[in-house]
This record gives sequence, C-alpha cells and structure tokens, in this order.
Amino acid sequence: MGASFLSTVPSMLPIVPSPSRNAFSTVATRCSAHAGAIRCHKIETQITVEDGFGRRDILKCIGATIGMEIISGSGSIEMARAADLIQRRQRSEFISNIKETLQTALKGNPDLIPSLLTLALNDAMTYDKATKSGGPNGSIRFSSEISRPENKGLSAAMNLLEEAKKEIDSYSKGGPISFADLIQYAAQSAVKTTFLASAIRKCGGNEEKGRLLYTAYGSNGQWGLFEKQFGRTDAQEPDPEGRVPQWEKATVQEMKDKFSAIGFGPRQLAVMSAFLGPDQAATEALLATDKDVSPWVQKYQRSRETVSQTDYEVDLITTFTKLSSLGQQINYEAYTYPAQKIELGKLKL
Repeated sequence: MGASFLSTVPSMLPIVPSPSRNAFSTVATRCSAHAGAIRCHKIETQITVEDGFGRRDILKCIGATIGMEIISGSGSIEMARAADLIQRRQRSEFISNIKETLQTALKGNPDLIPSLLTLALNDAMTYDKATKSGGPNGSIRFSSEISRPENKGLSAAMNLLEEAKKEIDSYSKGGPISFADLIQYAAQSAVKTTFLASAIRKCGGNEEKGRLLYTAYGSNGQWGLFEKQFGRTDAQEPDPEGRVPQWEKATVQEMKDKFSAIGFGPRQLAVMSAFLGPDQAATEALLATDKDVSPWVQKYQRSRETVSQTDYEVDLITTFTKLSSLGQQINYEAYTYPAQKIELGKLKL
C-alpha cells in the first residue's frame, strides 16, 4: 500500500439602409461606461439625402459621437477599475493574514489536522441538492450539531478555530470572518501542511530541501479558484440531522451513495480519503475492496509515491474546491472596507 496523505470586445452594429429612396435609417451604438463595463444603447436617427449629408459623412458623425462618449466615460472606467483593484488587494492581504494565523495554530497542534479535514467535510456534506440547503455554511459550530455521532471527536478542532477566529477578528478591517469561511480555509491550510510534510519526508526529513521541493513541484498554484470562493455566509441554525454518515462505521456503498447525492463519484471518494477519518491507510484499505473505487485508490497511492504527486494533489484540490462551495452564494465584497481618505491639506511636503 502506498504512502498516506496525512473577454469580449464590443462590436459596432452596421448601418443598414432603409427601403426608402429619399431617406435612410441609421442604427448606431452609443456606449457609456459604468462600473467598469461598456453598456450599449441603440440610437436610431433619420437623416435625409436632401440634408446634404452623404453616407460617409454620417459614418464620420456617428464615429465622432461614439468616440467622445467613450472618452467622456473613461474616468468612470478608471475609477471602477481602481475600486476593484483595491478590493482585490484587501481580500488578498486578509487571506494572507488568515493563513499565517492558521499555520501557526496548526504548527502547535499537528495532531488536530485529521479532525480539521473531517470538520470541513462534515460541514459541507449537509448539502442537499433537492432543496439547495445545507453545505459549508458553518452550521457545524452549533453545539447541537457538533455533538452528533458523525462529529464525534471534532470538538477540539472546533475549539481551536474559535480561538483562531478571535485573533483573526482582532485584525480584520472588514468585519469578523464567518465560521463557514474559516472552517474551509483551515482545512486548506491542513491540506497544504500535509503536502509540505510529504515533500520533507521525500527529502529525508530535511525541511529546507523539502520546502524547495514543494515550491518547485508542488501544487500551490492550483488553489486559485478555491481562493476566490471567499465570502460564505454563516447559517443561523443547525442543518438537519441524518445528512452525514458516520464515516468510520459506514460501508463503502454508503459512502458512494452519499458522495453521489452531492454530485461526486468513486474518483472523488478515493481522493478525499484523508477527510474520512483519522486513519487514512485504514480508510483506503476499505475503499480498495470496492471495484469502482479501488482503481482510483491505487492511482492516488502511486501518485503520492512520486516526487510531484501531481495527479493526487490536483484532483484533491479540484474536488475540495467544489465541495467547499456547495450551495453557497459567495459575497465577493466580503471583508472589504472603504479606502482611507487622504486629506491633502494635512500633508507635510
């Protein structure tokens, strides 16, 4: 058995002559800029030949009008772009700070990594496709949900995140972080920690060489879509009971059925083996008894034995990214805040 894991350009409408011999209609496009987007509105004009205008003159006139409108709106475009860049920077900086806090917490509590993975999985696994309810909404934080049989042993991981949240909220300029976001980002940090640990083991325990190996061959660049799904809203009550199996007691068929219910198959079940309990090796041994799951278990075991682990890491990140946003409406402006205004009169030159 292999090693365990632990853009389009606006087009101009053509001028179409009308059937009339004395006049023709022109359909132009007037473009205005609002919030960084070009919006086009049709302008219909009736110009007769007797007015002394030829077709070429009309084209020049329309072109000049469009040019002036675009120029006059360019200030709004630039302002919208600047605001968007500011928000992106704010979110990026906030995420970076969150990662530092979580990495510090994990460094002091490495034994909680398996529990953090299962915590994120179980919070997301309450998703119900039929009703579009549940999912990674932070409901697992409620005492009545964390105390359910399927969540046995996860309280210590939840307590760790509650402490981390206090620190994160203390430096957040855009309001407190949601438990829904925090739980999924903690699992991401745990995943990356295990990826790095694997690279260090491949380098004979040399941490410096292991970090270089992970930087050179690792999957850090694959997290782009996951990082954008930041802005989940917390549920205000526990999710319904009976939606999450007790993974350590479930049969492979029960696991397959649950994964199928949220749109996943044997491949995703196999790659998420580290999330299904504290003993990944035992979980994979069970999964390997199923003819549908076994080929994927073997594939990922072989991948983990390679230098790069590419197949395993990429598939895990892809699956986890989808899992971590099931049924959630992401607020892409969450945690952003008004830029500080600079009073020019108070500047010392």
